[in-house]
Amino acid sequence: MDVDLRQLRCLVAIVDEGTFTDAALALGVSQAAVSRTLASLERALGVRLLRRTSRSVTPTAAGVRVVTHARRVLAEADELVREATAGQHVLRIGYAWSALGRHTPAFQRRWAAAHPGTELHLVRVNSATAGLAEGSCDLAVLRRPLEDRRFDSAIVGLERRLCAMAADDPLARRRSLRLADLSGHTLLIDRRTGTTTPELWPPDSRPATEETYDVDDWLTAISTGRRMGMSAEATASQYRRPGVVYRPVRDAEPVAVRLAWWRDDPHPAAQHVIELLTALYREA
Repeated sequence: MDVDLRQLRCLVAIVDEGTFTDAALALGVSQAAVSRTLASLERALGVRLLRRTSRSVTPTAAGVRVVTHARRVLAEADELVREATAGQHVLRIGYAWSALGRHTPAFQRRWAAAHPGTELHLVRVNSATAGLAEGSCDLAVLRRPLEDRRFDSAIVGLERRLCAMAADDPLARRRSLRLADLSGHTLLIDRRTGTTTPELWPPDSRPATEETYDVDDWLTAISTGRRMGMSAEATASQYRRPGVVYRPVRDAEPVAVRLAWWRDDPHPAAQHVIELLTALYREA
């Protein structure tokens, strides 16, 4: 059974316009072409779709059902075309926990000023590729290396590691911490997207860990005082929570911020994004 979009558009036009003549005008074809297209659709489906009188055209019961589905199919086809052709005009940048921290507003403003023809969307997707593999974004901000060879990336900046803890924790009185200060605590980590792993500590002083998969759950647990967390500096800028404070961990290596893209299909704006983000991080 072969049914194409041209046939469905013809059927919908006839129903919407009310006559074959008006449908032909709306579609920019002849009335004979409309009749032939409808007939070919009815043959393909094996059902009668319209009742014709000298004054009007109305759908049959089967026609009502087909028109309903046809509208949905046509809308999805139009959306597919918009999505496929929007690459030059829309830029979606994915991120997992935090976008660009305190640089986010400046990045959005500078991008809009420098590239008014390309609309910027920041998309939060809590996956290992921040939505890149899932097709949710064109570029992704990542804070851990990508092992998947389908993708390439460039480091655009560095961020300090901060410890998140309850505001009434004794360690919160300090201005900064060391890794050894956390070895006796339980840390919440996200193994899929997070930057904290037990390997940051020597084997004989690694803290206990529990897994979490969402930054809001992470903050809620930390605010109770029963758990701690460690994350890139951007998390502290983007997620402030009453009862939770952040302190720098001065002997922890910084976190590299990467911009990633599909190796065989880089977005045309990738280089512009790299240059802008690199400049923002250098200004810090």
